[in-house]
Amino acid sequence: MEENEFLTVLSYLYEKTLILQDPGQFNKVLYFYFIDTLAHIDYTAGIYAFNILSPKNIMGGEYLRWRIDEEKKGDRVKFPGFVNWLKEHHPAKFAALPSLWQMIYDVEDPACYRSFRIVLDPDSRVLIPTGFFYVIIDEFFEPEFLKSLYEDASLSILFKTYIAQF
Repeated sequence: MEENEFLTVLSYLYEKTLILQDPGQFNKVLYFYFIDTLAHIDYTAGIYAFNILSPKNIMGGEYLRWRIDEEKKGDRVKFPGFVNWLKEHHPAKFAALPSLWQMIYDVEDPACYRSFRIVLDPDSRVLIPTGFFYVIIDEFFEPEFLKSLYEDASLSILFKTYIAQF
């Protein structure tokens, strides 16, 4: 167990904190997808670190099953379209998004969530390298990105603009 490099990835994720942020003031849809992505990161690294039937992975899978219905509620359903709209109309803002959001929601990218795991290339059976996890975790906890999630901040304002149009 001590040699499992994915345990250090999970530890790295769990040591992150939002203590300097006020998630209650985040845009509700952006916050949902922020937490949802962290759950997918946790689940993917977790199935690499532990047996698929470990309680940790079972609990993660249960949350992710619940979120399938939750993402269909209200404006949450518009988030994937928003990411693609950013790519077309605000490429600099798209480029500033965490790379996992760019990959998963860009309709031209093959990356996806498959059985709740992050899959970068559906044709590959190679494990995602641990270095990838460190990069994407850091991107989601980058202070400028977190600041953009607040109701009155740049990403939230663009999201509101997008949903008003569609």
